[in-house]
Amino acid sequence: MTEVIGRRERKKAQTRQALADAALALFLERGYDQVGVKEIADAADVSVTTLFKHFPSKEALVFDQDDDIEAALVQAVLGRPPAHTIVDALREYMLRDIAVGPDEQFIRLIESTPTLRDYARRMWMRHETTLARAIAEESGAPEDDIACAALARFALASRELILAHPHRRRAAEEIFARLERGWRTE
Repeated sequence: MTEVIGRRERKKAQTRQALADAALALFLERGYDQVGVKEIADAADVSVTTLFKHFPSKEALVFDQDDDIEAALVQAVLGRPPAHTIVDALREYMLRDIAVGPDEQFIRLIESTPTLRDYARRMWMRHETTLARAIAEESGAPEDDIACAALARFALASRELILAHPHRRRAAEEIFARLERGWRTE
């Protein structure tokens, strides 16, 4: 059954998307620090007050998929095929993420702007607790299990290493293979 979205929700989503699109276009064109929130609001034909109703900060305009990312991470763990380990599911998620993830121009914008780089890192790591709980649930461990928390943290932190590596797929495979078998050297 498809969910019917009301006019108000549709308008909110359109406004939010227009703001995110305008912000990204301006940031890519002129640089993050050279663009003000008023310019973004004007480009999206809304007030600055409306902009801040949709996004809590200027940085948040760049990263508008936070809730979707968290849901996808949890689904990767909870919805994995029976023969897949949790680490397999997280590896596959990361491989999909880097395959369809941000383009090089977007990555350069983030990496060249300390404010955005720090925000991106904090935003990504905000999913740690939720992911750790999903891992614990799937492995039958207590919700606050330290090993599940460590796996969540390492899996999430690996994204930054993978994106910075010249051979991303190989980096992801190597990192997750190590997480699967532990830190022993053969």
